[in-house]
Amino acid sequence: MGIFTRFKDIIASNMNAMLDNAEDPEKLIKLMIREMEDTLIEIKSSCASTIAEQKKVERLFDGMVEKENFWVKKAKLAVEKGKDNLARQALQQKRIYAQKAETVEEELIELGSIVDQYRNDIEELENKLKSAREKQRLLVQRHIRAKSKKNAQEEIRRADSIEIMQKFETLENHIERMEAEADLVNYGRPAKLEDEFDALEADDDIEAELDKLKSSPSSKNNETIDA
Repeated sequence: MGIFTRFKDIIASNMNAMLDNAEDPEKLIKLMIREMEDTLIEIKSSCASTIAEQKKVERLFDGMVEKENFWVKKAKLAVEKGKDNLARQALQQKRIYAQKAETVEEELIELGSIVDQYRNDIEELENKLKSAREKQRLLVQRHIRAKSKKNAQEEIRRADSIEIMQKFETLENHIERMEAEADLVNYGRPAKLEDEFDALEADDDIEAELDKLKSSPSSKNNETIDA
């Protein structure tokens, strides 16, 4: 299992924990990106160490192959010189280094596989990190809009609540009571002297208008007909 594979399990666990705790999505996004960046650094460091080990094992493998070839040449030389006993000893040495080379080669293949896995993890994580950074701004803006919309809806629901309507009704009753009290301020008070004279003048105007109507020709004709 690669480091990134383990990381995906870790980040999934952290995300679930944060979602369960109703954490701020903006903080969650930043945490995801930070953990991805930290994991990418860790993977690259591990990959670099493995590559260094791989090169070391390659040098060891090359040394084993070189020793194997060396004793092969010595065996051939001993055969040419008719030294079969020396040739056998040389072949025994050649077999030892061949076996060592085989073991080192297996280790080299395993290291190569690990390096390939690291490189795949690095490529995958870099792509995901790039995508996360591109989506971060959009997701943050969506969260801000959603939060504003939620607050607006809560204010609307609060304004429609029975408690608010009762407060409005209480305020309305209070204003109506103040208006009624204002109307009662002058109720039953004696008329002022100026008001009385104004009333007299109004009566005089009405009487004058009545006399004018009586003295009109049409009114006299009506009186003659009635007589």
